[in-house]
Amino acid sequence: RAMTGWRRNLIQCMFSTLGRCMFFLMGFRIKVEGRLATPLEAPILAVAPHSSFFDGIACVVAGLPSTVSRSENVSVPVFGRILKALQPVLVSRLDPDSRKNTINEITKRATSGGVWPQVLIFPEGTCTNRSCLITFKQGAFIPGLPVQPVLLKYPNRLDTVTWTWQGYTFMQALAMTLCQPFTNVEIEFMPVHVPSKEEKKDTALYANHVRCEMAKALDVPVTDHTFEDCRLMISAGELTLPMEAGLVEFTKISKKLSLKWDNVRQQLETFAEIASSSKGGRIGIDEFAEYLKLPVSDVLRELFALFDRSGDRKS
Repeated sequence: RAMTGWRRNLIQCMFSTLGRCMFFLMGFRIKVEGRLATPLEAPILAVAPHSSFFDGIACVVAGLPSTVSRSENVSVPVFGRILKALQPVLVSRLDPDSRKNTINEITKRATSGGVWPQVLIFPEGTCTNRSCLITFKQGAFIPGLPVQPVLLKYPNRLDTVTWTWQGYTFMQALAMTLCQPFTNVEIEFMPVHVPSKEEKKDTALYANHVRCEMAKALDVPVTDHTFEDCRLMISAGELTLPMEAGLVEFTKISKKLSLKWDNVRQQLETFAEIASSSKGGRIGIDEFAEYLKLPVSDVLRELFALFDRSGDRKS
């Protein structure tokens, strides 16, 4: 049940002040552009690019809206208590119905007419290095309601905040950032995007249009890579394969070949064995098709070309 009245005002005021003080003491200099929309104008905030655990500063500036968080985070000492007080939308990786329940909860809060606070979502679903915007997950756009895009920028000479699957660890990024005299962060509230009839019917179209607007404002390109590609990269690294072997635009390819994540992960393990047994760890299109037990086709050639980095028909 939504927290209302003086309790909500007290919690938001207290934790918002605490959050601003915390980031101030860590040396963050915050610049805000644009105007935060009201819950009735835009019940959902879409924040990008998502590149660091410091991105929580957007939640503080936005007045502590509801966020989507892993259920395990509620058990973390101190932080878990604070998170629980903010009534987040909790996601459980162990619950097979979690995705459906999360979407239902986001929709319920977004259509509450202001009873619930706004819902803040990082639609990329993972941290990137801010050089582009990857494919947005559709959770923020499924309700078909107005969304306010929010841009996050860190215009610093030395980048110490980026925290991805490669590079600094959590503690290294935290220590290096705290060692800086100050860290600049810019948060821009863009005009509210009201979906058209076509966008309400096609969630992927709606998500892509918002992403393109944000990419244009950031002056960065977009890419069809997704969170699943990041998972594949990490898996490739664990199997001692080059991490770029996981960059295959998984979502786009999976739709063409009807692939599922678990099956692709198993195939990745198989290819790790093939790479270790093959001379130089390279195979041609015919061997590629044989290992996949598929005929050579245009779609298979397209998939093979994604791995053929050198263009010599060997991968």
